[in-house]
Parts: sequence; C-alpha cells; structure tokens
Amino acid sequence: MSPSSLDSGQPTRVPTPQQQKVLDRILVQRERLRARRAALRQARAVAAGAEVRVEPDAPLAARLVAFARLHPVAVAAVAGAAVLAGPQRLVRWATLVMPLVMRMRRG
Repeated sequence: MSPSSLDSGQPTRVPTPQQQKVLDRILVQRERLRARRAALRQARAVAAGAEVRVEPDAPLAARLVAFARLHPVAVAAVAGAAVLAGPQRLVRWATLVMPLVMRMRRG
C-alpha cells in the first residue's frame, strides 16, 4: 500500500482470518528474532568483558593456557622458532632448561 493511498482517504483492506494468522506468525517470529539478537549481543558483551587473568596459585598448565590467550603472537613466535630449530635442538635445550625449571618450582 502506498503512502498516497492512505492520504487519499481510501479504506484500508482488512485481512482475512487466514491472512491474519500468517501476519500473527510473522509478528511472533520477528519478536523471537529480535530477542535472539539481543541475547547474542548481550552474550558477546559479557564475553568481551570477561578478561583472562593469570592466577598465581593456578597449576602450571592453567597458567600457560592463560598466557597463551593473553599473548597469542608471542606463543606463535615461540612455536615458529621451535619449528625452525628442529627436534634435535629442542631436546638439547629441554635437557638444559628442565632442571632449572624444576629447581625453581621446588624453591
């Protein structure tokens, strides 16, 4: 219906009962979609507001995961360096570093 027909004083069409059922279903669906979009926006806002923190009392694995989430570029750089170094060098470095890490954990 054009806006000019509303201004001209012509009567509006009344939908049949079947058409009204369809219109009601469309209205309910639109309301459901609006509510779903609002819930998704709210969930995204909550997720964005939840900051990842490194808990000092957490186990080592949990701290490493939190660090990886906070610093993905640094983790990617270390992973790239490990790939470039090769398995033999990694094993050699691990034999040097692991005793130091274990000593630090005990102390």
